[in-house]
Amino acid sequence: MSSRTAWAPGCPGPTRRRRSPIGVTVRAIDPIIRAGLLGELRNKPGIELREDGADVVIAVAETGLRELLTSSTRLVLVADQLRQAELWTAIERGLTILLPRAEATTARLLRAVNDAYRGHAALPPEQLGRLLRALSQLNEQVLAPRDLTLSGLSHRETDVLRLLAEGLDTGEIAATLAYSERTVKNILHGMLTRLGLNNRVHAVAHGIRNGLI
Repeated sequence: MSSRTAWAPGCPGPTRRRRSPIGVTVRAIDPIIRAGLLGELRNKPGIELREDGADVVIAVAETGLRELLTSSTRLVLVADQLRQAELWTAIERGLTILLPRAEATTARLLRAVNDAYRGHAALPPEQLGRLLRALSQLNEQVLAPRDLTLSGLSHRETDVLRLLAEGLDTGEIAATLAYSERTVKNILHGMLTRLGLNNRVHAVAHGIRNGLI
């Protein structure tokens, strides 16, 4: 007898779990542009257009970027020639993918929505280069003089958190880093308070989950 199972006509075959559609909200200052995008995306497989509560926001920016971006949902932004301040604003509002207007075809937008939903990110090379230069400047002029890093932790906090994750207690951490136990406790207290963490276990979990240690 064959190892394959034959499905008789009329009998239900194996079922596949259907993925829920991705909720998409479209924003644009120009109502004609917004209407055009809605028309292009309406009834597309895997897409559910919503007024709010979306998984992904598509925004077309010409003017009024700050007014246009009001949430921190995964953002697909269609725009050209963003200034540095505008790029930071978009990042603060959840920028995941930035598309030049010339590339914003229906197929490319659908791919961008799916990529953004999965947590993938993409910036045009010139914008990526500008962002990296700005991050370097931020680190040199603002963070490093305050003993902070781009991770949001100081070098001392990172060292303490790493040793805490290795199972060392306060005394062992103090001995390893040549600190007093009071200093270690103060570092931990400051980190927990600033990041809104409940305890040391929560701090280690936060560090691992966010790739800080």
